[in-house]
Amino acid sequence: MSDPAPEPPSLPPPSRSRAAEWSVTAPSLLWLLALFVAPTLIVFAIAFKPADPLGGIGSGWTLDTLRSLANPNYPVIIWRTIWISAVATVFCLLLAVPAGYCIARTSKKLRQFLLLLVIVPFWTSFLVRIFAWKHILHPEGLIKHTLVALHLSPPETPLLYTPGAVLLVMVYTGLPFAILPIYAGAEKFDFQLVEAALDLGCSRWQAFWRVFLPGISRALLTAFLVTFIPSLGSYVIPDVVGGPGSEMLGNKIAQRVFTDRNLPHGAALAALLTVAVLIPLILAVLSRRASAKGGLAKAEGGALR
Repeated sequence: MSDPAPEPPSLPPPSRSRAAEWSVTAPSLLWLLALFVAPTLIVFAIAFKPADPLGGIGSGWTLDTLRSLANPNYPVIIWRTIWISAVATVFCLLLAVPAGYCIARTSKKLRQFLLLLVIVPFWTSFLVRIFAWKHILHPEGLIKHTLVALHLSPPETPLLYTPGAVLLVMVYTGLPFAILPIYAGAEKFDFQLVEAALDLGCSRWQAFWRVFLPGISRALLTAFLVTFIPSLGSYVIPDVVGGPGSEMLGNKIAQRVFTDRNLPHGAALAALLTVAVLIPLILAVLSRRASAKGGLAKAEGGALR
């Protein structure tokens, strides 16, 4: 007699599986609610409160704080914050894509060494690195003397306390954050697809543009977000290497909170910055969902055929 066929394993009831899922996600959800959602709601609430003459928060509710954001100086600061952050992000991506590509294509030993070089700046304090750039860009620093000696810059041209200095240091500090996710995406990419594109007649640039970049689109989106969002809230870099013409929204928030002691006004500016940060996040989520639905529709269409 043959042995009876083994019975298929029984699946847990739906209620038990949902309880297991909630037990796993609950700690992260509570962490986000306590340390992100609740403080954000408090900041938005303070923006509708009046300022106290002693530097605190007054009683009642008012819209005067939001009306004060119509200050004619704020559009200039907001525009400067956006364009410096956007340009710094573009430069980081332009440098990080070939860097991540090359690191992923090297041997394992060399790859580990190159990744170590990317991570080494994190071993030094953020403030120390910024003050180092302040010394490098100083009028008596090495870069200025070299440019003047090579007749590439007149002696009176400032390198420090300019928007260009802020942009340079922001690219320097944001570049590792852009390289790491792009490298992670390139490492998982199947480079045989690039070779197949070359065999089918594509040039190397066409294969890179049409095959490799779409294949790491999620890594590019991650690199954009982790570079652009911190740049919008940057405060220390413009304060150390920037001048009056390089003030960004983060500097204005710090001024309203610590110097003017106007907490509602600082909260209103912080709420404005939060909205500016949430917009790219929402757009990224919507684009990812749209791409996922498009891929699912194509798969269903191919299955029906």
